[in-house]
Amino acid sequence: MTNKTNRLYKTLMLAALIAAHFSCARSASTDSLKESFEDDFLIGTALNADQINEHDGATDSLIKEQFNAITAENIMKTEVIHPAWDKFDFDLADRFVAYGQKNNMYIVGHTLIWHSQLPPFVQAIKSVDSIRQFMDKHIHTVAERYAGSVDSWDVVNEALNEDGSWRESIFFQLLGEQYILDAFELAAKAAPEAELYYNDYNIEQPKKRAGAIKLVQKLQQAGLRIDGIGIQGHWNINDLPLIAIEESVVEYAKMGLKVAITELDLGVLPNPWNLQGADVNQQFEGNSRMNPYVKQLPDSVSTKLADAYEELFRLFLKHRDKISRVTFWGVNDGHSWLNDWPIPGRTNYPLLFDRCNRPKDAFHRIVDLKKEHSK
Repeated sequence: MTNKTNRLYKTLMLAALIAAHFSCARSASTDSLKESFEDDFLIGTALNADQINEHDGATDSLIKEQFNAITAENIMKTEVIHPAWDKFDFDLADRFVAYGQKNNMYIVGHTLIWHSQLPPFVQAIKSVDSIRQFMDKHIHTVAERYAGSVDSWDVVNEALNEDGSWRESIFFQLLGEQYILDAFELAAKAAPEAELYYNDYNIEQPKKRAGAIKLVQKLQQAGLRIDGIGIQGHWNINDLPLIAIEESVVEYAKMGLKVAITELDLGVLPNPWNLQGADVNQQFEGNSRMNPYVKQLPDSVSTKLADAYEELFRLFLKHRDKISRVTFWGVNDGHSWLNDWPIPGRTNYPLLFDRCNRPKDAFHRIVDLKKEHSK
């Protein structure tokens, strides 16, 4: 390469870097979600490993500016934190808790007992005694380590099928319904100061809601503590179930439970084959029809997303006496799991901040809604 060519190459590279920087420059915002809704409910987000380690300064600044609650997206799940029978890995979980404490945030542990993302040694368990020993060891070790630090635990995650029946997980197969009682009893002993939640998707839908109500009643009748229920909130702008959500918030609150919206995102893409739920194990092959907005979201769809978020937060504000927290499942669109689920490689736009951490119309719409609500 000649000197002239080399200089030209460097100039072009510098221009490209400058263009990339300015194309992703954050627009200044005087509004903060956590401050806007501070009298109503906590505003949370899920953190991945890079965010816990503060690798991206712009994203880190956004998290601290906008959110006062954090949930461990994956690093407290069993396959990460308890990879072998006698081995625990607390490195990222410790960093997550330290991040929350340093920034005075409400800290959510996610999750103690879940049928998915289990390490091989749990999947291989065949006996009742062994699964009991695992649950005892896992919950006692993990929850007790963070007792007084983690404010809330999703004790059991996704124990129900869509019709409200029990999911045939390894825990249910070996212990039956008793595993739910055991999990909450163990969690209450290990972390007596933490709030204890049951967390699931689609439990705003009537049949699954009925199953969740029976699950809660079973715990309450056994004299066990359950403080709240987490409605995951993986919804779509083309089919937002507002009536069912409101009915569920009211019904769960009547049982003496706090209601948290725990994993909120609003998908904007076509729903493949009328898929229901948010089972991470479901995968489908894609095509261009299922990934229509590769480069950017059309204004018409962006407006529809903003409309949906405004309607949703109008409902949340109406029932702010019942709702303890609203947690978004990701910081910005680029961090969303919906980019790869249920079809790998799709480009989705389900959150309030774009891939450059810039607030979208949906952000401004709900902040303005709160300002109107406060007048």
